[in-house]
Amino acid sequence: MRILLVQHNEDLSNLWTRFLQRQGVEVVQAATQGEAINLLRFEAFDALVLDLVLPDGGAIAISDFATYRFPDVPIIAVTSTSFFSDGSIFDLIPNARSLMRTPLRPDDLAAVLEHYVPKKTDTITENQVA
Repeated sequence: MRILLVQHNEDLSNLWTRFLQRQGVEVVQAATQGEAINLLRFEAFDALVLDLVLPDGGAIAISDFATYRFPDVPIIAVTSTSFFSDGSIFDLIPNARSLMRTPLRPDDLAAVLEHYVPKKTDTITENQVA
């Protein structure tokens, strides 16, 4: 599994990254809207973990661009505020699969990612054999 982690808090981003890497997840980090959009332009991801409150704003723009590039990409939204506690995030970000409040345990994040990111199989389908 390869994810893009968009989190401006460097300590928190590094903590989550190290934990997820120990679980076998490849993590690419971005701290700003510009970094995230640039990564999404040239790289593919199986999921996004997206902090909804970035210093430069842009979480919705990141999710829109990610959904444009990868229509089925699951987005796990994280926030330290209660602003989206009414579920409105699922209207704003159609690919949002979960809203998690920080602080959160890294193993909870790993479990949510495992639940929402489909397993890739190496099986050959009948159509691929020709």
